[in-house]
Amino acid sequence: MANQYAKTSEVGIMHLVLRLISGIVVLGITAFLTPGFAINGIWPLIIGAIVLAVLDYVALRFLNLHASPFGRGISGFVLAAVIIYITKFFVPGYVVSFWGAILGALVYGIIDAVIPGKAM
Repeated sequence: MANQYAKTSEVGIMHLVLRLISGIVVLGITAFLTPGFAINGIWPLIIGAIVLAVLDYVALRFLNLHASPFGRGISGFVLAAVIIYITKFFVPGYVVSFWGAILGALVYGIIDAVIPGKAM
């Protein structure tokens, strides 16, 4: 029984690491492709991906809404843009304008749909 728990724990940790790497890649590509959105360095990119994931989790728990531009329609798109914008207040080196956040939510949604990692 303990061995089964250890394997389940390892799979859970590996899943978390893969999702974090996927989030970092998607966020980096989004910032690169989106005007008005810049991430200045690897650490702001990593911390920004973590903050985005935490804010998405908080929104899911309290609003029962996942910040996905394509999964939840206009409300998911608006929530994704707000989360992208709010993250700039928590991460130095993460710079995004209001319009950059809106365009970023669209680009993030498209890239997230193409890059695997969330459905693993």
